[in-house]
Amino acid sequence: MAGDQVTLLDFWSSPFGMRVRIALAEKAVKYEYSEQDLWNKGALYFQLNPVHKKIPVLVHDGKPICESLIIVQYIDEVSKDKAPLLSSDPYERAQSRFWADFVDKKVYELGKKICTTKGEDQEAAKKDFIDSLKLLEGELGDKPCFGGETLGYVDVALLPFYCWFYAYETIGNFNIEADCPKLIAYCKRCLEKESVSKSLKDPQKVYDFVVMMRKKLGLE
Repeated sequence: MAGDQVTLLDFWSSPFGMRVRIALAEKAVKYEYSEQDLWNKGALYFQLNPVHKKIPVLVHDGKPICESLIIVQYIDEVSKDKAPLLSSDPYERAQSRFWADFVDKKVYELGKKICTTKGEDQEAAKKDFIDSLKLLEGELGDKPCFGGETLGYVDVALLPFYCWFYAYETIGNFNIEADCPKLIAYCKRCLEKESVSKSLKDPQKVYDFVVMMRKKLGLE
């Protein structure tokens, strides 16, 4: 992708967009960042992603690629010579895709539920959320990263949610580190990488954004 025209249509707090930002940083790909207004999407946005109408969208030499995990795979495939994110082994690739999908279906969905519910529904979401993180902790084991010694596909899928943890904890009144110390230690370790630290946003600003959204939903 070096020397190609690359544009990322994104929204600052999106964990899905952060995935793409980490992948592009790992591959040292220069790109133009285009911040989108989620409440006033322009014609170009709908033209580039007419099916799901979601961010992020990566535009590579005029060709749009949608859905964050698909974008990350695409970046990995077209920039194979630097910082591979997926293994060359078919089984290991399948396992990585399984856990990345798990992050979407569990970490994202349950985190969203914590932020958008109250009472018993929120309590149930918190329990399921911690249980899901414990499963990820077990999969991580004693490895520095899910990708082994270096950042991989599952790491790129999961790490953006770390800057959302403060919002989940504050709104849900619970402590993730108390239940999942190894996972938090892993997140802090990965945050030492510039590709991660520069891609993730300030947890306080993410929390303020979530509070604003809760007010719009009448939950505050």
